[in-house]
Amino acid sequence: MSGKKHNYAILKKTKGNILVGVGPFKELAECPHTGVAFYKNNFALDELRPWKVPQEVFELSASDFAQFEKPNFAWDTLEPEGFTGVFSEINQAIQRGTFEKSVPVATEIGRLVSGDMLGLLRDLHLAGDNIYSYAWVEGDEGFCGYTPELLFHLRKGRFKTMALAGTARSDEHSIFAFDEKEIREHEYVAQTLVASLADLGMVKRSERRIMDLGSLLHFHTPLDIFMYGDYGIDFLLRKMHPTPALGPLPRTPKTLKLLHEWRDRLNAPAHFGAPFGLYEHGEFHAVVTIRGAYWKGNTLLIPSGCGVIEASRLTNEWRELGLKRKAVKANFGL
Repeated sequence: MSGKKHNYAILKKTKGNILVGVGPFKELAECPHTGVAFYKNNFALDELRPWKVPQEVFELSASDFAQFEKPNFAWDTLEPEGFTGVFSEINQAIQRGTFEKSVPVATEIGRLVSGDMLGLLRDLHLAGDNIYSYAWVEGDEGFCGYTPELLFHLRKGRFKTMALAGTARSDEHSIFAFDEKEIREHEYVAQTLVASLADLGMVKRSERRIMDLGSLLHFHTPLDIFMYGDYGIDFLLRKMHPTPALGPLPRTPKTLKLLHEWRDRLNAPAHFGAPFGLYEHGEFHAVVTIRGAYWKGNTLLIPSGCGVIEASRLTNEWRELGLKRKAVKANFGL
């Protein structure tokens, strides 16, 4: 791969192989009917031409980004005051009945000291089971990461998605299975997804499981929908995003507006938690862009989010946010 090109889209598919699209990309407002296109949008879903048709597509290999030196960063201290204020506002809104749940974000900032930002892409091919590696690079900015969250997979009328919510350290496996607060948070997400998808088709909910990602544990419930009819991919993306795991509950214009305001105040990158997908000859696969790094120039942002419900406690949520950012850094060898 030529190091002179800095326009890439990368996504690991459900079958395990990782596709790379090389730009310049043709940009479309709607999903094409044939061929290959990546879907890249921000959290607000207000980009006018989110479909990106690549000039070239191939499978990612170990050598593709090996020439880029791994980056090193100097990290700013992340103070808790901003998050503490938002957490308090969410609690007050829950007490008023505006929300049952919302998802604030804390963002750590790093400054490039040595190496190359594209060195963050060097190990994307190593993404293990239950992990989808992803990346978007456009000039001197982009994002990449290793997300465990599938937004949905669509093929021939069969729609697969998941509820992913509830977090603990890997050494808490035995007690995590009985954690009432984490189970309640997960059930908010799972039950809301089932209810919202029931109009699309017959929903099959599997048992709640524990997903072990090495450093972190999550509750995970697979969902399968056998669809009643044909639905456009753009429609399904807007129906699914933000999922209850990343968005407010209930999801209304008022609660979404508050969530966007809180994200802006806490410096959440515009694409954090947004859908990133791949259309390939009639099949579509999209992930939720969490557990990632977002950069522009020499500045790197590592955000993390947490689900806040009535039972949430500030100290525990702040600790969870730190655990998630620590896992992201470990994924990138930082």
